[in-house]
Amino acid sequence: MTHSAKSPRVSVIIPTWDRAGSLRRAVASALTQTLPPAEILVCDDGSTDDSEHVIAGLGETSVRWVPGAHAGRPAVPRNRGLREAGGEWIAFLDSDDAWLPEKLEKQMAASSRTGCQASCTNAWAVARGTQRRPYFRQSLPAVLLLDHLTEGNPVICSSVLMHTSLLDVVAGFPEDVELAAIEDYALWLRVAALTGFAYLAEPLVEYTDEPALSIRKPGGSEFVQRRRVLRNFLSWAQFVPGLEPHVRKAHAAMRWVPLQEAWRAVRQAASRVRASRP
Repeated sequence: MTHSAKSPRVSVIIPTWDRAGSLRRAVASALTQTLPPAEILVCDDGSTDDSEHVIAGLGETSVRWVPGAHAGRPAVPRNRGLREAGGEWIAFLDSDDAWLPEKLEKQMAASSRTGCQASCTNAWAVARGTQRRPYFRQSLPAVLLLDHLTEGNPVICSSVLMHTSLLDVVAGFPEDVELAAIEDYALWLRVAALTGFAYLAEPLVEYTDEPALSIRKPGGSEFVQRRRVLRNFLSWAQFVPGLEPHVRKAHAAMRWVPLQEAWRAVRQAASRVRASRP
């Protein structure tokens, strides 16, 4: 597919911090899409290496360096990119990952086919540069709903494509320090409360699966992290028209019911909201 005036404008957001070695590969994978993006925003988090020179050396007018001080949380440079983006759609790509050439084109087709305003895909998990395996080996539905996301996070950040109209409600990635490793999951829950994710089982991302090299440092047990994410979602949802009457009870219940009961209340709320929509 060639880029034309009728092609949807896609803004790619790449947060980075001292990853000059892998950054060129990530940007190249966005530039070589069969549905070319309108712009690629490389959002820096205070890099001290030559990452900026790498970007300048590409000589690509669609690739823009967006500087920023070091925050140590991926949410901060991503949100800076969201404020700068001018596309109809937003695609996220981490600077140590890469896309397969038809990723955006296939996702746009899936979103059109399903009516979803968001999409995600499976990925090739790559370790030590050579070992490749599908990240998700289990079967996932063609459309992921909030019900599915309350069971865990099946959304790989570097695979997400979402319509910018959602930003007026979801408000970007939460920048709370306690969500530093799970801020993307917190955002996907918000997105899934508004629209399904059109899911493609085909791996369309090369995802670097090496935790020791990641800047994301999860804190606390899985239980603690899921509780933090749920609390953040409920704090957001209780002020969203159409959602607020259904989640207030779950928000209050977090003080005394088991975590699984609070998640169940969220799933029931999501079902009621979907049923009430035209």
